[in-house]
Amino acid sequence: MPMTTAATPSLRQDVRTIGLIGLAHGSSHFFHMLLPPLFPFLIKDFGYSYSELGLLLSVFFVVSGTGQALSGFLVDKVGARPVLFAALSSFAAAGLVAGSAGGYAGLVLAAVLAGLGNAPFHPVDFTILNKRVSPQRLGHGFSVHGISGNLGWATAPVFMAGIATATGSWRMACLGGAALALLVLAIMVWNRDALDDRQGAWAHQAAKGAVGAAAVQEHPMAFLRLPAVWLCFSFFFWSTCSLSAIQSFAAPSLQRMYDMPLSLTTMVVTGYMLCGAMGMVLGGFLVGRVERLEKTISVCLLASATLLTLVGLGVLPGMVALAVASLAGMGIGIAGPSRDMLIKRAAPPGATGRVYGTVYSGLDLGFSLAAPVFGAMLDAQMNAGIFYGSALALVLSVVSAGFVGVGVAARRMQAVAQSAA
Repeated sequence: MPMTTAATPSLRQDVRTIGLIGLAHGSSHFFHMLLPPLFPFLIKDFGYSYSELGLLLSVFFVVSGTGQALSGFLVDKVGARPVLFAALSSFAAAGLVAGSAGGYAGLVLAAVLAGLGNAPFHPVDFTILNKRVSPQRLGHGFSVHGISGNLGWATAPVFMAGIATATGSWRMACLGGAALALLVLAIMVWNRDALDDRQGAWAHQAAKGAVGAAAVQEHPMAFLRLPAVWLCFSFFFWSTCSLSAIQSFAAPSLQRMYDMPLSLTTMVVTGYMLCGAMGMVLGGFLVGRVERLEKTISVCLLASATLLTLVGLGVLPGMVALAVASLAGMGIGIAGPSRDMLIKRAAPPGATGRVYGTVYSGLDLGFSLAAPVFGAMLDAQMNAGIFYGSALALVLSVVSAGFVGVGVAARRMQAVAQSAA
């Protein structure tokens, strides 16, 4: 008997869900950059220093990281869809508050609201993808998810600074951000049937597979005893430290090391993100064809670390160094879908939201701690250290991924042995 559409999602259904989640994830990365493109305008109007404005980013990531770990529990309890709607509403509120801010307190409140909105996105996104998208297309779903995040980062500065420059008002830019969040929210509500993680075909399959586990009522915090969870957390921490170094400091470092104009070296971030996006497309095809995902992750990240080390040595011509640093993003992009699939395999049944929320909070912690460390290195004229440090962080993330892969393989062998018995 052929399987029904309800049992197996069609290509159209999968594409619809993947596209919606991609749009939602892009909006979360967009709101990472709600305020930074407006810093020059805020300095002009209020006279704040960059250190004062930089503190707004720390507020954002502390709130987001803490909330991300906690929101996974909420997603597992009430479902991902209502949490997604609440997150987008919080983004809209952040834009409105920022647009009407009369001083620093208002900007801090906007950063808090944006952090609250950003917090649930990874538990929400991956819960919906894992439960609604068919397994043969899940790798492509992870790929689109990663690409959309890069596009959100790339779009925000153009959008925010463009509106502020065109209208002569940074407040209009913030209100434009709020309007964008409301538009995305309207699209999600209109297509809410494609986002219902409680009705997905694979949600039912997971529920049947977890019947035996449900008989033993584990404590909601039991997943924290799994070494794989904390190894995944450390993987995200180290890989984000590497990303933070490149995003924030590669341009001035290249300017000093290779005596190139800053207007040119700033292109390294754009190149790095575009190469990362292309890598994610390739990674989406690769993830379904490789059993030991940690091998893919290791090869790609070590290749990227080698390229960054080469740039740090200062032996390349300037334009070649810029191109090589950009190309390092390719390896990280290819590894992205395999990384997300590895976390899925490490997560116990029924704890998807909690696991993704916990491990992805390592991303926020990495952003919070890496920026001041690499910034101090740049202040101390340790220009090559930006690339060496980024490469070292990638190597440490490979170690974490390797241990996760070993644990997943051991658990699979144990399950096979138990079923054979």
